[in-house]
Amino acid sequence: MTATTDSGAGAMATAVSAGPESLPGRAQRAAGLAVENLLARQDAAGWWKGDLETNVTMDAEDLLLREFLGIRDEKTTREAARFVRSQQRQDGTWATFHGGPGDLSTTIEAYVALRLAGDRPDAPHMERAAAWVREQGGVAASRVFTRIWLALFGWWRWADLPEMPPEMIWFPKWFPLNIYDFGCWARQTIVPLTVVCAKRPVRAAPFSLDELHRDPADPNPSRGMAPAASWEGFFQRLDRSLHAYRKVASRSLRRAALRSAARWIIERQENDGCWGGIQPPAVYSLIALRLLGYDLDHPVMRAGLSALDSYTVRYEGGRDGDPGEAHDGPMRMVEACQSPVWDTCLATIALADAGVAPDHPALVKAADWMLGEQVLRRGDWSVRKPQLPPGGWAFEFHNDNYPDTDDTAEVVLALRRVRHHDRTRVDTAVRRAVRWSLGMQSRNGAWGAFDADNDSPFPNRLPFCDFGEVIDPPSADVTAHMVEMLSAEGRRDDTRVRRAVSWLLSEQEVSGAWFGRWGVNYIYGTGSVVPALVAAGLPVSHPAVRRAVYWLESVQNGDGGWGEDLRSYRPGHEREWAGRGTSTASQTGWALLALLAAGERDSMAVEQGINWLVRTQRDDGSWDEPHFTGTGFPWDFSINYHLYRQVFPLTALGRYLYGPGTGTGRQEER
Repeated sequence: MTATTDSGAGAMATAVSAGPESLPGRAQRAAGLAVENLLARQDAAGWWKGDLETNVTMDAEDLLLREFLGIRDEKTTREAARFVRSQQRQDGTWATFHGGPGDLSTTIEAYVALRLAGDRPDAPHMERAAAWVREQGGVAASRVFTRIWLALFGWWRWADLPEMPPEMIWFPKWFPLNIYDFGCWARQTIVPLTVVCAKRPVRAAPFSLDELHRDPADPNPSRGMAPAASWEGFFQRLDRSLHAYRKVASRSLRRAALRSAARWIIERQENDGCWGGIQPPAVYSLIALRLLGYDLDHPVMRAGLSALDSYTVRYEGGRDGDPGEAHDGPMRMVEACQSPVWDTCLATIALADAGVAPDHPALVKAADWMLGEQVLRRGDWSVRKPQLPPGGWAFEFHNDNYPDTDDTAEVVLALRRVRHHDRTRVDTAVRRAVRWSLGMQSRNGAWGAFDADNDSPFPNRLPFCDFGEVIDPPSADVTAHMVEMLSAEGRRDDTRVRRAVSWLLSEQEVSGAWFGRWGVNYIYGTGSVVPALVAAGLPVSHPAVRRAVYWLESVQNGDGGWGEDLRSYRPGHEREWAGRGTSTASQTGWALLALLAAGERDSMAVEQGINWLVRTQRDDGSWDEPHFTGTGFPWDFSINYHLYRQVFPLTALGRYLYGPGTGTGRQEER
């Protein structure tokens, strides 16, 4: 192949022998359309950001927060309620992902939000929801976080919730269940919740929720205790001890603990007013600070509320694929988080690998923006790594406390694909990033996302922590991205990289796949690991690579694409759902990235996968993807990154046309 460049926004390399009716010709045309679409989405400042869609608990809890603080207004309520209604399923429930089953806690919170909006309990859609909730065990069977929200308004008894004392803020880092044993997202949530649970506030409820209990006279029937010799029994008894401690705790000691918690919370507020760049800690931090006497006009509170408003996406009418009924006006959706750094580095890689010139103004502008986002101050990660200089990147616009290794790896790979006018600046930023990345390696040779060695077995066992992962152990996908980046930076023979490769090989499933922690699921894990292993020097004939190829070929759908349902995360359902599901653009892209890295460009599986991408592309160069392919917590919290459907198909098309090493090879040109 040779490459030529044209002028204009869609400038990209041209493959030789790509006739208009050949598969390469059709792939090239599809890539060109996708490039134009992606370039048009770039912000003037240089970044990309797609909507980050989760589930309606974000919208429900936003309304409950506003009700608790006394700032809920009619317009916000009306627009949020329209969105919540649009997501209700025909059986009256709400799911946590597109096409998923009804979820009890999500349905309860959505129902309460609609009651706040004025929907009558005898309305048909509300009756269906309430009847289903009762069938599933009522409020008593919901998760702890849902019952905390209900307790704020007297719909649940605080005494019937697990206890988390604020004094834990003082536990030293070597002590079991200190706050740094929790993953950063859980840590930021738990600290303010210890304040809320200590204060046990109750605001006057605007209505009753008796219809959500199986027996309103006995809403929380006793469920007994697990055997004392079991971990569940141990932590149940520990919780009873904490309830007893509450009654005898020194008031002066508790006041001091609450002051320490407040100081910890305020110190971690970001420049935009949010906490960690994610919605849940922001919501609980605002409630905690309000309970500690912070007025709504206090700068900390004003900034926090303003940040939450910035997480709102407004739709003027219904959206494609929404399951609910017709809408009569604008809707608002609350994002759990925003992903500009992640989206920007992935978009840069996609454009570069699709042949856009490395000095194209859009790529240079993206590189400038990413360089300005490097985190150069210490955050919570430094508690375990006090001597390590900073140098990573975070996921969001403002999150200097919690850079992550995953973003850092992909940003470096993206920067190296750009011919930037200030090479010294790029090299300096990359050196910092490589040093920080190597320093964040865990003892077992792999990487977690936000912390090193954040793998205590205890936090997940607490009765308080019954929803999602609360620790951040190493994962195959993050480790793979690190290995790929470090190999591209000439570190493939570094002892630390070889240890990581050995760890990845040990983590391969019997099937040939790898588990995907941050993307759904085995397709994401495998699509991440295979390119990394090849970049690290493993031959494509290596048994691990061949097993991965065989597995990907075995789960390819009849239409030529790949898809995997989130139910592959559900314990006991792995065999049934691993690599199985409706074909999606992003998951087809991931599978193709692995196959292309494994030298399978001319295989039938790759040909069918490329054909699927070409055939399903929209006229505007985009792909449709209502399915959720991103992972917050496996099974419990799922994400639809709206830009995934664009960047990963384009990356796959580019590597099909120009080879899997196109982007990293440009380092030598520079």
